[in-house]
Amino acid sequence: MPKKNTVQALQHWQPRSDKGKPFPLSGLDPAATPFSTGDKDQDKLAVEELASEINELQDMLFADKRYKLLVILQGMDASGKDGTIRGVLGQVSPLGVHAYSWRAPTDEERAHDFLWRIHHRVPAAGELTIFNRSHYEDVLVPVVEGTLKREQTDQRFRQINDFERMLVETGTVVLKFMLLISRKEQGQRLQARIDDPAKAWKFVPHDLQVRRQWNAYRKAYEAFLGATSTDVAPWTIVPSDSKTHRNLMIGTIVRDTLKSMKLRYPPPAPEIATARVK
Repeated sequence: MPKKNTVQALQHWQPRSDKGKPFPLSGLDPAATPFSTGDKDQDKLAVEELASEINELQDMLFADKRYKLLVILQGMDASGKDGTIRGVLGQVSPLGVHAYSWRAPTDEERAHDFLWRIHHRVPAAGELTIFNRSHYEDVLVPVVEGTLKREQTDQRFRQINDFERMLVETGTVVLKFMLLISRKEQGQRLQARIDDPAKAWKFVPHDLQVRRQWNAYRKAYEAFLGATSTDVAPWTIVPSDSKTHRNLMIGTIVRDTLKSMKLRYPPPAPEIATARVK
């Protein structure tokens, strides 16, 4: 678990399950900076140091092979999922690290249960896996589009909780981050994306349709946050109007989580311990 001062800073940002009741996001400020030092330059430096620490710890995670780490990033368009991967995890070695960006399921995937494609990509022993979007899209998009009934949604919530509990009980540490961004900040980022030739390729007209459904998506987020923030796999809501703070908060939690595993390099095999290079 994260260290004590991190836990104190997180208390306001981690929903606690209340018999599956929706968790209201209206009381949380997307522009808040609970992990900030108060100095943006210092925060940026801290993010760089965290990224370096995470790189070293991930090397030990891969060598140790006692644990698996799954980092889930969920959030509205332009909330910074890609930016988090680059800023927080961009220094880690490709060895033992996987990042998956989940899109709409294919015909083959639709022919199976909705978790089938997800289970295939969870980390193996010693691996760090990042989900850019995740199985939570399957209790988000179809809910907003009206193709999933309430009882089907509740069933999926239960199945997700069972699935994540099984992962945790078999050695996977699950970190779930919901990147909370304001509608105003999202609008500015989407427009900047359209105006920048190097980023315009990311934009699709459907993004504007999703933006018009802002309230419906917020409601769907609130529903699954309340239903799936469990003791074994709690959600952490990350105020993300500040890109630097977003990376600082997530980087701190990932670093502290890896430290709490008390990772170690395995001892060399006896024949290696006495070997001498001539």
